[in-house]
Amino acid sequence: LQESSIFRSADMSLCQLFLQTDAAYQCVAELGEAGMVQFRDLNEEMNSYQRKFVNEVRRCDEMERKLRFIEQEIISDGVEIIEPAEQFRAPQPKDMNDIEASFEKIEEELVTINTNTRALKDSHIQLWEMAQVIEKVKMMIDSGHTRHRASTVIHEQVTHAGIFDEHDSKDRGGTELKLVTGVMRRDRVVAFEKFLWRMCKGKVFIRSHDCEGEHDRFDEDEEKSVFILFFSGEQLAQRVAKICSGFHARLYNCPEEPVARLTLHKQIDQQLRDLNDVITRTLEHRTRVITAAATSVYAWKIKVLKIKMVFHTLNMFSIDVTQKCLIAECWIPTNDMDDVRDALRQGTIAAGSLVHPVLNEMEHHETPPTHFTLNKFTQGYQNIVNAYGMADYKELNPAPWCIISFPFLFGVMFGDVGHAIIMLFFALCFIFFEKKLISMKIKDEIFNTFFGGRYIVMLMGLFSLYTGFIYNDYYSKSIDVYHSSWATDANDNSCWKWQGLTGALFRKGYEQWEIDAAANNQTFEIMLDPIYCYDTEAGPYPFGLDPVWNLASNKLNFLNTMKMKSAVILGIMQMTFGLFVSLGNHIYNRSLVDVFFMFIPQMLFLCCIFVYLCVQILIKWIFFPVTPTWVFGKFYPGSNCAPNLLIGLINMFMMTPRTDGFGEFKNTTNYNVGDDVNLDDFVNDPNCGLSFWYPGESIAEKVLLVVAVISIPLMLFVKPFYIKWRHSRGLSIGHSHSEDGEFSFGDVMVYQAIHTIEFALGCISHTASYLRLWALSLAHAQLSEVLWDMLLKTFAFKVNGWLGAPLQFIFFFIFAILSVSILVLMEGLSAFLHALRLHWVEFQSKFYSGNGIAFEPFSFEKAIRIAEGLD
Repeated sequence: LQESSIFRSADMSLCQLFLQTDAAYQCVAELGEAGMVQFRDLNEEMNSYQRKFVNEVRRCDEMERKLRFIEQEIISDGVEIIEPAEQFRAPQPKDMNDIEASFEKIEEELVTINTNTRALKDSHIQLWEMAQVIEKVKMMIDSGHTRHRASTVIHEQVTHAGIFDEHDSKDRGGTELKLVTGVMRRDRVVAFEKFLWRMCKGKVFIRSHDCEGEHDRFDEDEEKSVFILFFSGEQLAQRVAKICSGFHARLYNCPEEPVARLTLHKQIDQQLRDLNDVITRTLEHRTRVITAAATSVYAWKIKVLKIKMVFHTLNMFSIDVTQKCLIAECWIPTNDMDDVRDALRQGTIAAGSLVHPVLNEMEHHETPPTHFTLNKFTQGYQNIVNAYGMADYKELNPAPWCIISFPFLFGVMFGDVGHAIIMLFFALCFIFFEKKLISMKIKDEIFNTFFGGRYIVMLMGLFSLYTGFIYNDYYSKSIDVYHSSWATDANDNSCWKWQGLTGALFRKGYEQWEIDAAANNQTFEIMLDPIYCYDTEAGPYPFGLDPVWNLASNKLNFLNTMKMKSAVILGIMQMTFGLFVSLGNHIYNRSLVDVFFMFIPQMLFLCCIFVYLCVQILIKWIFFPVTPTWVFGKFYPGSNCAPNLLIGLINMFMMTPRTDGFGEFKNTTNYNVGDDVNLDDFVNDPNCGLSFWYPGESIAEKVLLVVAVISIPLMLFVKPFYIKWRHSRGLSIGHSHSEDGEFSFGDVMVYQAIHTIEFALGCISHTASYLRLWALSLAHAQLSEVLWDMLLKTFAFKVNGWLGAPLQFIFFFIFAILSVSILVLMEGLSAFLHALRLHWVEFQSKFYSGNGIAFEPFSFEKAIRIAEGLD
């Protein structure tokens, strides 16, 4: 019987494939389109340079490099890369030359354009800077002065500055004053002046002016300034040149004569206009090339990727001695064998070959890879399981049960109707706009994480909505859908009270209670006492938690016990179910020793202690209600007199003797059904409680404890000795060999001891671990209540007058932001991680090893998604 489902991995076949050399490429390409075959590398001893198709792979690497360059140029110009709507198959090997030539021509053209454009831009920048220098020199020297007057003024300025004095001028025979001009970044001018002054000892006279007019559009540097230096002497000239070079200043030779400067300025203006025209035409040509490439670069990328994948796969094949046949080994899902044969047949026809491939199924003793049949709904849950470890071949998959248990346990910790609606709304938006969001190909990792788990988030929202109704929790508030089941009147003893004050106050409104409390200088407090306040005739609240608990100061005490006991019951139920799943594995493997000496002892150990504890919890809920009642013709005061669960569990392990019988309550020994009972006898009376649940409880618990203790050596010793006995008879012993292939009884014994100890201690620690359901549920509810009280109740709802409406809007906006960011996102992530741990450790450890090998088929579709950053 062939299987292919989500519960167990699909049947896998190890096949040998014979391909004619001429048709091998096309056949492998068809298999890549189908995505159903995982090839094995038959040339592991060879390095990548010794394989047959290494040259083709290198060509593909070079083509990918060129394509990356073209894509970067397209992105840098802000042009959108167009993805073709149609799907295209892997090109033929003969088409490689045409494909390579197409974008190689574009690459060469872009390189030439970039080189020429860069040179033209550099020339443009230099001409523009030279024009700025001429303008500043003209402004400083020529404007309003004759040449002689300007020279005299500069000579007087530099003489006054101390560059040289009149005596030096006479001794040097009229040393000529040197003029150096240049351009540098504006933010470096101040440092340049200071450095020049210190290094030249004040012998250099400097003037600087910011460049004005339209800044050069091809210059990527910041704003620039023109500087003019005056000095005398060759030594200063060399020093000044080095300093300018150190500050990355560009020097220009500016003519000293005004006529020459004017002529040069006109020439530069004309050259700038010509360069602008050339650069504009060059950039327009570049735009045309980029736009044309943007329509084809995506298709080229996919084609090159497919070609490279095919040749890389062909390098895994062995070559027949005749050099005319390629031999491959591959894993194929047994149910897909016919589809694989069809793909091979299509590849042979496309290659024009007359020799059909040969596909033979091989006998083997290897562990096949694990493959599950999944869809977009189950894929997310399978990813959760695979994050822990891939299932062994034919091992039961935890994912189907996680579809329900995971969001349910999340909802137990996150139960709030309001927060669940927010979560459900976003999940439904992801699902409703699913196709549109997929077509957008968003590469943000956080977005893809939430989008990939959209169906998980949807179910988490639905289960949180359900548990929110159970908790009757709507943003920390309750809704009274049905009438409360608590008494509406109290006579002498009132359940509605504040400190030091009693009376029948339920008929008064909640606000009146607070007013009366303030008038009497009392602390407002409502206590719910089941003995006096619960209306037994009305029965319990029909669905969920009675809303009256939202007003009670002892609400937390009530929820504490209720949620803690519920967490224990849910945890033991899931662990018990995990053991039954392990039974499914044992039966499938036909391992009777695991059924009788692993599953049964484990189940006995779990049931005799922990399931027994759950039964006691249920008995307390059923037979010990909050109010006094009659059970089996005997009067029981209520839950406050029920046996203590924790003390009873300790007494069970300590084997503390207890008297048989129902026990006796104070003043109730002779009470019968219908007798008038004074309830005051059972209020806060430490002597009214039972110490056991049923007659003969002490003996029964001793029997259960003995059975639990005996189950441990059964788990520890029977299976190792059974394996040793089978080895001595020469029978198969499964996976009990050591790494060197030899049987080691010591290794088997240690392995079994570890699993036995892990299970026995794990039952205790895992049961305690499920208390996180209780803790996180209370924490979420308390955080929600604190947020409501601190923002809305304390501030927004206390403001009267015209400021009330705007302040309520502001505080509600803050409340909404904090609710989404803290209570939905952060608390939701916390509950998600805890639910994940409960499934990985507490649940899956009972039956799941997670040591399998994933089935990774040769698939173009998956490779494309990885290349696009979507997987």
